[in-house]
Amino acid sequence: MELGNGQSDVRFDLKKAIKCVDAYSKSVGIECIIIDSDGNPLYLTGGRKDICIFCSRMQNPLKGSINCSNVHLYGSYQAERFGGKYVFFCPMGMVHWASPISVDGSMQGAVLAGPVHMVEPDQFPIDDIASMNQIEESHLDEFKMCIEEIPVIRPDVVENMSELLLMVAEQISAPQSSKYFYERESQEQQSDISKYLQHIKTMGGNDESLSAYPIEKEEELLSLISIGDKAGSQKVLNEIFGYIFFSSGGNFEVIKARVLELIVLLSRAALKGGADVEQIFGLNYKYLSQINSFHSVEELTYWLSKIMMRFTDCVFNLADVKHIDVIYKAVDYIKRNYMKKITLEEVAANVYLSPSYFSKIFKDEMKCNFNNYLNQIRIEVSKKLLADDSIALVDIANLVGYEDQSYFTKVFKKLVGISPGKFREARCSKINLQQR
Repeated sequence: MELGNGQSDVRFDLKKAIKCVDAYSKSVGIECIIIDSDGNPLYLTGGRKDICIFCSRMQNPLKGSINCSNVHLYGSYQAERFGGKYVFFCPMGMVHWASPISVDGSMQGAVLAGPVHMVEPDQFPIDDIASMNQIEESHLDEFKMCIEEIPVIRPDVVENMSELLLMVAEQISAPQSSKYFYERESQEQQSDISKYLQHIKTMGGNDESLSAYPIEKEEELLSLISIGDKAGSQKVLNEIFGYIFFSSGGNFEVIKARVLELIVLLSRAALKGGADVEQIFGLNYKYLSQINSFHSVEELTYWLSKIMMRFTDCVFNLADVKHIDVIYKAVDYIKRNYMKKITLEEVAANVYLSPSYFSKIFKDEMKCNFNNYLNQIRIEVSKKLLADDSIALVDIANLVGYEDQSYFTKVFKKLVGISPGKFREARCSKINLQQR
């Protein structure tokens, strides 16, 4: 279902995008959504009206506590950052994947697919997710029913579907559809800069006072970016461009040097506003490597305007979404690899975070540290294995990731209150009593 106000509101061919996404959705059997660069939905497959088919069914338990648009925007930004595709978990533990729609090297929208599961419903961590999303116990049955309706797709198939979606997004991003939008926006921006140039020329005063760099404008720009004000930021940026052009005498190399300084300042403002450090630094590297490809002031000013918009987008409050995605990915990794010798550093690397930062957010979100959680998972699995008398205790220790049986016994006793041997005896006694 098309939700936008027509193709003139977006910077890519929306009709073409809809055709491509419909074909993809029907082929793989997964619902999709097209969003603009702000996360607003432009089109939903299947004729539906709700942005997320899962959250729409969970409206009463969730009470609007999850902003699905922010979740989609987060996934899109991560896809832009990680080579054009990204598989992620939303706050409800559902799996989605995203690919950006790019115009002239700038993300102008995205295509997302999902939700799906990568585990069977009986393996889904319902209690953990219900707790993290403050779903009341009276709504748990409804939650479980909704989960059972979501398709289950193997991780390797999800990866292949993500690769296909990237191809769809690349087709939508074909350059011929972007020329009109680039020319129109560039002309509007140059008009604003010219008006401001004329304004400062008629202000009076000597050349030295007129060409003095407006530090106060720079500070105003940084303040606006740090609060995510796009319109205000664009206006002030155009004014700064006017000063730079006026004071440089039109020298393109001087203008490029000042633009480089502005990129660094813009990134600092985004960081001050709460943007993700690693993401901003990654974008900085990308942008700084592009500057020598421009050969006119018009190209350069339009490009920097898009950078500013991107940094301003990063200030949006996506930190909570990012943390949820990281935690679910970490938990999924632990549950798939608990039987091996895994470390905090290994899991942190798997979610692209430094060990210290990952350790902090894991403890904040899970209310326990990494090692304690890993031990809990291992001990819960060992309880099930202890029900089988044919498996020796030393083998159980190895099967759940403990190389040392004595250490396994120590951890088990600490968490359960009795040793593995006593637990097995008590369980067997209980079964014998029930059979009499």
